[in-house]
Amino acid sequence: MLKKRTLGRTGLQVTELSMGGLFVASFAAEFEQARQAVQYALKAGINYIDTAPGYGNSEEVLGKCLQGDKTPLIISTKLGGRPQPFNPQDADGLRKSVEESLRLLHRDHIDILMIHEPDRGKQYDWWTDWDKFEGPVLDVIAELKEKKIIRYTGLGGTTTTELARLCRSGKFDVVLTAFNYSLLWREAALEIIPAAKEQNMGIVIGSPLQQGALAVRQDAVIKSGAPWLSKPRREQFRALYALLDDINMSLPELGLRFVLSNPDISCALMGARSVQEGQQNILAAEKGPLPPALLKRLDEIAAMVPFRPYNEPFGLPFHVTSGYKGPGLAH
Repeated sequence: MLKKRTLGRTGLQVTELSMGGLFVASFAAEFEQARQAVQYALKAGINYIDTAPGYGNSEEVLGKCLQGDKTPLIISTKLGGRPQPFNPQDADGLRKSVEESLRLLHRDHIDILMIHEPDRGKQYDWWTDWDKFEGPVLDVIAELKEKKIIRYTGLGGTTTTELARLCRSGKFDVVLTAFNYSLLWREAALEIIPAAKEQNMGIVIGSPLQQGALAVRQDAVIKSGAPWLSKPRREQFRALYALLDDINMSLPELGLRFVLSNPDISCALMGARSVQEGQQNILAAEKGPLPPALLKRLDEIAAMVPFRPYNEPFGLPFHVTSGYKGPGLAH
């Protein structure tokens, strides 16, 4: 049985393992496979699903999967990237994006509306004042809350210090931090989690398995060199794999249980695109927190590379085994 935790000041009770909607989109899964994965998650007790307009057709797929289902469910989606060309300063365009989310999801309200990448001005220039974090999006959100179209507000980002600054503004109820809190990547623990905790925000961990880098062992790739990984990171992976051999535990189980061992975390999002993946993740979460001695060993391994090396890609390209051409354009 999956346990529930309080999502910060929202007071919502969410399953500590919940569902990220990115990989049910058509670019990642056939519809029937996605439908079965979603239905399995609901039957297993998961009560929170996160999606976004920027996740391909995830909203549409989820809407079809959930249509007619009466299971009580908490849904979060985001503002960002729609309509195209997207202008984050266009209040009317933001309202239309929410209307489209409601239509695609077949719902009359959104439980949590997040601002997508509010911390990356070169991606979405949300703020007219980047010190006070002011902009049209806040007026739209206030209007939607007053009309009870949305219940709570959130931030969905991928930086560390900038996202922490947004948390400290006190203007948002939930933060979703992706790529920055997992077995080997701990930057969110330095600022984002403490800042969110100070504001009594719900804390959602996206990509607890680093979009697959911590889902499957890559011993052969690491041994062959993995030129897009720094030498310290390669040594860190070797140490992690040696620990797995020592404790006889799978990599995804260790990864999920590590994240859920932190009592400050409200929930972690699994990116299951099939029943098999969902079952594996749920069974791991149900085993509960890791013992303190094992957490200490993991802390020692994480300390081998305390910060992400320059130019290390967010999504580690373990599928590239030859012909690596180096990083992309300089910015």
